[in-house]
Amino acid sequence: MKKILVTGADGFIGSHLTEALVRRGFDVKAFVLYNSFNSWGWLDNCDSDVKGKFEIFSGDIRDPHGVKAAMKGCDTVLNLAALIAIPYSYHSPDTYVDTNIKGTLNIVQAARELEIEKLVHTSTSEVYGTARFVPITEEHPLQGQSPYSATKIGADQIAMSFYNAFNTPVAIIRPFNTYGPRQSARAIIPTVITQIANGQRKLKLGALHPTRDFNYVMDTVRGFISIAKSDKSVGEVINIGSNFEVSIGDTVKFIAEIMGVDIEIVTDGDRLRPDKSEVDRLWADNSKAKKIVGWEPGYGGLEGFKRGLKETIDWFTKAENLKNYKSDIYNI
Repeated sequence: MKKILVTGADGFIGSHLTEALVRRGFDVKAFVLYNSFNSWGWLDNCDSDVKGKFEIFSGDIRDPHGVKAAMKGCDTVLNLAALIAIPYSYHSPDTYVDTNIKGTLNIVQAARELEIEKLVHTSTSEVYGTARFVPITEEHPLQGQSPYSATKIGADQIAMSFYNAFNTPVAIIRPFNTYGPRQSARAIIPTVITQIANGQRKLKLGALHPTRDFNYVMDTVRGFISIAKSDKSVGEVINIGSNFEVSIGDTVKFIAEIMGVDIEIVTDGDRLRPDKSEVDRLWADNSKAKKIVGWEPGYGGLEGFKRGLKETIDWFTKAENLKNYKSDIYNI
């Protein structure tokens, strides 16, 4: 991997991935969403040992010309650019089609034309929907239970079609629920931490019964790098998950215990998904990742999950980080 383009580099996972690649000595170009504030998202606050050591390309994944221009001179592309908030996909599904499906088409089309050596496309465990069997292998049926997950299924199929039709060297990484520093408050773990950190003890939450397989962000980052470096991953879909299932309710209890507070939970109807859209159970089978690319979680099991929660809480409770979150407003 001589020069790597990371799309969605301004986001939660993308910024951590960009930093990790720079620290490993790679030549990195970070594709960030253009805006008139000249903001590079979380890369504006990257660590001092990384700052100034990567190239920035401001553009929009929906623009095929800009995408191709960004990819020129790169041999590896890690495509993380996407709209991901499920409640917002109920509100504005058309934007998800443009960004997730058409954006992915722009990436794979340019990869084919430029003869990119490796393209890692980002999927999501949401494409599985509620588990029909556990742990969930890569052969599990795909179920579009929200406009978001439907567009990610479409994006995955577009990416893999270019491998099948044109032999474009595509690998698909399918992370389960990633958490950690910098995550959006739309997600459950930051929602709970920021409410408690701001002094609230009566927490407004959605459904507590669903289970998730939470993946600490640095584990996800290592998954990207392992898949990008492995020739065996081409043409494959690979789960990146901890193989540890925990309910949302228990997750909230663990956070409260670590933060040393007693809480009361209030169900907020605005935070509940429609019944048939709620994904009730996710639990990853990560054996393929271990076998093909040698990846396994560093934050696995209950002990690893609590360790990851503590590191996440430590970051969120720093005043300079907490001030960026509006815990009193439901972030869709």
